[in-house]
Amino acid sequence: MVRLLGVDLPRNKRIEYALTAIHGIGLSTAKKIILNVKIDSDRRTDDLTTEETIALRDSLEEINLKLEGDLRRFNGLNIKRLNDINCYRGRRHRTSLPLRGQRTRTNARTRRGPKKTVSGKKK
Repeated sequence: MVRLLGVDLPRNKRIEYALTAIHGIGLSTAKKIILNVKIDSDRRTDDLTTEETIALRDSLEEINLKLEGDLRRFNGLNIKRLNDINCYRGRRHRTSLPLRGQRTRTNARTRRGPKKTVSGKKK
């Protein structure tokens, strides 16, 4: 079990895809990290040695990106600021509606949730 930045990496995945389980690391960043640490990208997470795990941990600490808890806190504070200043985007966040100009009459089911049928609409 490999644990980096408080996240358990998936067991039987290639290391470049397993690193994307960390919030703030995408596939391209994961590939750059693997190149810096000089680990073969075909290696699985189960096959990593202790030295390779330590090297990964050190490279994640020295990289100047916001990852995991810091990134979640940063995004949460940004949304809270938008809510506090009562701007359009903040109000849309508050009411759980799309904020970037998408139509809501027919779509937006992901953001609005399942349909709630209203009775007595027929005239």
